[in-house]
Parts: sequence; structure tokens; C-alpha cells
Amino acid sequence: MKLDILAFAAHPDDVELAASGTVLAHLALGKKVGIVDLTRGELGTRGSADLRDQEAALSASILGITSRDNLNMRDGFFTNDEAHQLRIVEMVRKYQPEIVLANSEFDRHIDHGRAAQLVHEACFLAGLRKIETSHNGIAQQAWRPKAIYHYIQDYHTQPDVVLDITPYFETKLKSIKAFASQFYNPESNEPDSPISSEDFLHFIEARAREFGRAIGVTYAEAFTVKRPVGTNNLLTLI
Repeated sequence: MKLDILAFAAHPDDVELAASGTVLAHLALGKKVGIVDLTRGELGTRGSADLRDQEAALSASILGITSRDNLNMRDGFFTNDEAHQLRIVEMVRKYQPEIVLANSEFDRHIDHGRAAQLVHEACFLAGLRKIETSHNGIAQQAWRPKAIYHYIQDYHTQPDVVLDITPYFETKLKSIKAFASQFYNPESNEPDSPISSEDFLHFIEARAREFGRAIGVTYAEAFTVKRPVGTNNLLTLI
């Protein structure tokens, strides 16, 4: 199954928090979008891996994405080595995306930057035909995405690309709240975490408004990219 956009995430909810508006915007354009979660988020302060699985499935149905996979890497301990790179290569070749979205390159959570580098290197390797991979016993063809965009997460980073998500912001919030175990619940008896306070969801809205203001819209999401962004029509840029 070929996708237009494949979004990788170190943890279930990473895409929802930082790039789900972008996912929704492109689904509205008729594009096919999938998510690959590297881990089940089993080290999360609240909830459990099994509960995260259920929440991820609910969020996927809210977003209406084409596919969602979980590579079951070790939360907190996956590494950027050949074995992990080849698992990403397999996903890239399976879905043949034009665009890849990936975690922030520098962020509070140590998994985010590591995942960003892992995905970046694997996308390059996926284009080398002498690296042999297979999926369900069938040999895969080499494939390299046209671009990788790193969604901005907790730490503020100067963006290279800002995308208007205003029409999709409410659905973005619904997809985030699908991960109910992770966020504010005054009746929860679980320990507090950096994302479980009532203020955190206000921060998500404020960040979207901040990025939106930069391009003259209400809500936006932002990305960094290692190479220059090109266009063949300046009049289509905001």
C-alpha cells in the first residue's frame, strides 16, 4: 500500500500532539497518510502499554488515517543501530511515502531526538538498492522519500515550515484526548507527569496559536527540515 505521507513517532501520541493537524489537512486533500509508532510507550508515568494500544487505535479512528503500525521497540532504550534502522527501512519500503514526518531533532524527551536521527538515517538507507529487506517474505524495492520534516514538540525551535491547521484544530484536540490516561484527569490517582497538568493542553493550543500568528492564521503546526524547501510557485505560499 503506497502512502503519500508516513509519520513516525517515538511514542503513541507524539504525532497527535505535534502533527495531527497536518495529517488531517492532507487527508482532507485526498492524500493517504499512515503512522508508525516505534514503541508502545511502556515507560510512561501514567497508564500502561495495553491501554496506550487502545488509545492509539481510538485516535487513529478519529483521524481517519490509512494505517497505523507499532514496531514494539523498547521505550527509552531503542538505539540507532543497524537492526533498528532496517526495521524503519522495511516500513519506508512497504509504504513508499513521498514525505516522512519524524520527531523533533532536539527535545526534552531523550527518545525524540534519537528517533529523529534513526528515521533520518533509515530513510537514506531505504534508497540503497544493495540493502536487501523483505516484508511478509516478499523482497522489497529500494525507496527514498522526497523529504523528511521534523515536527516541533516540547522545546521551542525556529521553524522552517509552518502549516495552517485552523480548520482541523478541534479534531486534533479530539485525537489528543483519545490518550485520556496521559492527560489531565482530576479523578486520576496516578502520579503527575510533565503532560498531565490542566495547563498542558492550554500549552498545546498556545503553541498552535503562536505558530499560526507567524503566518497570519489562527492555528498552525511547524516543522524543521535539513535541506532547503523548494517551490515552483511563490504565489501558493502564505
